[in-house]
Amino acid sequence: MRPAAGITFGGRYELSSRIAVGGMGEVWKASDSIIGRTVAIKILKDEYMGDPGFLERFRAEARHAALVNHEGIANVFDYGEEQGSAYIVMELVPGEPLSSIIEREGRLPADRVLGIVAQTATALQAAHDAGLVHRDIKPGNLLITPEGRVKITDFGIARIADQVPLTATGQVMGTVQYLAPEQASGHTATSATDVYSLGIVAYECLAGRRPFTGDSQVAIAMAQINDTPPELPSDVPGPVRRLVFACLAKDPDDRPRSAAKLAQAATALHRGDVRLAASYVPQVAGEAAPEATVAMTRATGDDAPTAALPQTTVLPGAAAAGAAGLATGVGAAGEELPEEGKKKRSPWTWPLVTLIVLLLVIGGGTLWALLSSGG
Repeated sequence: MRPAAGITFGGRYELSSRIAVGGMGEVWKASDSIIGRTVAIKILKDEYMGDPGFLERFRAEARHAALVNHEGIANVFDYGEEQGSAYIVMELVPGEPLSSIIEREGRLPADRVLGIVAQTATALQAAHDAGLVHRDIKPGNLLITPEGRVKITDFGIARIADQVPLTATGQVMGTVQYLAPEQASGHTATSATDVYSLGIVAYECLAGRRPFTGDSQVAIAMAQINDTPPELPSDVPGPVRRLVFACLAKDPDDRPRSAAKLAQAATALHRGDVRLAASYVPQVAGEAAPEATVAMTRATGDDAPTAALPQTTVLPGAAAAGAAGLATGVGAAGEELPEEGKKKRSPWTWPLVTLIVLLLVIGGGTLWALLSSGG
């Protein structure tokens, strides 16, 4: 059944206007005649209905999104198949994709980006807690409301951690510009994969461009695996720069330990507390402790909407522990912060000491032999 204004799906969802057209289907604004609310209905394109793989992916999107109940994830209300069509009924989110905002505004202020990262990471943690890895975090799948709130959409290629993926072994799923190195290599995606993709999103927001480009999809994927991302613009505060590059670590073990830690660090930086941020993501501190705890000016004007961050499940006593950390050098999460003024020992120190000791021993033995022969 071809979607058009006035057509009703499921005997209750009457289409009114088309919102967007995507690769798999169309999204329409519709009215639920039973409950009396306005919803968004995503309808799979007719040409994909005969493909079992696409149909199963569409069903999976409904199942996966329904697993998570979080304010940062667009709710799924219903799913149905009728007259050769499949559809998902979702929460109608006012706003626009982050991709449209980047295209219109170019670079975004660091304070605003931190708000977006904190909210997205908080919602991702809820998905990860449910055993769900999104696998396709990108600006087009992040809706920004007029109030500056973030809603994650499109769980079409998400994967339950303990289930066999829909795709064949070694097949890459996701958008290549935002693929983590392990994804590009055909390995299993984990929660750290979503953290990397969110790091790419943050980089693009701050720089106005993606870190990795190429003449082909393969070239971009290889860059994700092998290349170091270019430096961010010089006006991006150092702690923010280090947080982004921590997310973009090639080794998943070198990234923030969880989406929750990333959210907490971004929230702390948003508030100007670099030390507390470093207690969640140590790379934020860099090689030396920060001279001041304020990374940037407070949000004003157009940046204000993202100042109202959602709760990011700050650890109990984090504020007090963070204050204590200023004196003790230990962060709120118990991690030891870098010591100020501590000189680094040269890597040549111990080899030189060893060489000197050997020379003394050899020299002493020779002298003793000479004295003995002379006696």
